[in-house]
Amino acid sequence: MRQKSLRRWNWVHEWSSLICTPFLLLLCITGLPLIFHHEIHDFTVELVQPASPAPEQPASLDTVVANGLAAAPGQVVQYVSWDEEQPDVVMLTVNSAVNGNPGDASVLRMDAGTGVFLDRPDLQTGVMAFLLQLHTDMFLGLPGKLFLGAMGILFCIAVISGIVVYGPSMRKLSFGDLRLERIRLIRWLDLHNLAGTLLIAWTLVVGFTGAVNTWADLVLQVWRFDQLTEMVGEHRGRPHPETLSSLQQAVTTAEANVSGMEPSVIAFPGTPFSSESHYMVFMKGKTPLTARLVKPVLIDATNSAFTDARQAPWYVSALLLSQPLHFGDYGGLALKILWALLDIGTIVVLITGLYLWVARRARKLARLSPLDKRDAEPVVGSKA
Repeated sequence: MRQKSLRRWNWVHEWSSLICTPFLLLLCITGLPLIFHHEIHDFTVELVQPASPAPEQPASLDTVVANGLAAAPGQVVQYVSWDEEQPDVVMLTVNSAVNGNPGDASVLRMDAGTGVFLDRPDLQTGVMAFLLQLHTDMFLGLPGKLFLGAMGILFCIAVISGIVVYGPSMRKLSFGDLRLERIRLIRWLDLHNLAGTLLIAWTLVVGFTGAVNTWADLVLQVWRFDQLTEMVGEHRGRPHPETLSSLQQAVTTAEANVSGMEPSVIAFPGTPFSSESHYMVFMKGKTPLTARLVKPVLIDATNSAFTDARQAPWYVSALLLSQPLHFGDYGGLALKILWALLDIGTIVVLITGLYLWVARRARKLARLSPLDKRDAEPVVGSKA
């Protein structure tokens, strides 16, 4: 590679790294405990456990909803959902109104087998909630998410430019060789390059999928106003039913029309992801490969009859498939531990890279003659 081209790549690597490093350190440090958020939550919060052994026949969803509303008087159900890590629990998202502020919503945990109310955990406060908010948007909402997404893209640029800059010199060394007998700057450079080499693929995957996840709000809004609105079609404008039809029958209807899938989330009539007169049942696959792919099924909330079903658009599937690659939550505890070790390795890369930049700047200043130093320093009282 020509010297001029190499200098350009070095400039790209230096400044893309400098700009994104503080925010990447924030994301790596807050992301480390979030990898184990389920385990930490279960250890620190005492949750009521469902009946064991679970009944062979799960309780009707109508019973689950009725018992949930009895435990939360004055509330209405917005969503029903299931968690893969808690298969014996059904979660009801309740609010003061069906179109209520999401910040006012709370979650009821219900026993899927018996239908009884378990507890109402506080998911809005605590250390893990604070870390999640800091990691997601730095408490700045959508602008914070998009900014962190830009930092993720910048991080990917820093990784790629680092390969271009340091790749040729790394080929001259044996893999894993650390020149411990050399000066400190060289030792840190070797450590930085070795850690970066080991983590290239992982950092690119996690950096890019993290950036994709920051666009989730925008992607879901596009989906809502595009395909989901199109599914309602001629039924748009129908009033909210005075009495909703059987939720259990609605799910049975959805399962009958979409084979090989099971319900993941149910949006009630009047919520943003349904219509005023329909349930929207989001079905997901039953295998590890298809569990992240969803298919929306529109069910009439007056009689639980089938209305429409569509395959989720590619941009929604891309978003959903990117999430397990970023979170590392699709392979059990072993994969989470691996993700944590790789996260720590990335912190090492970031810190060593920052040290190298500071050390090189210090060496440049040290080379200046006393006259150069005097000329480089601002004169007190001089005009800018």
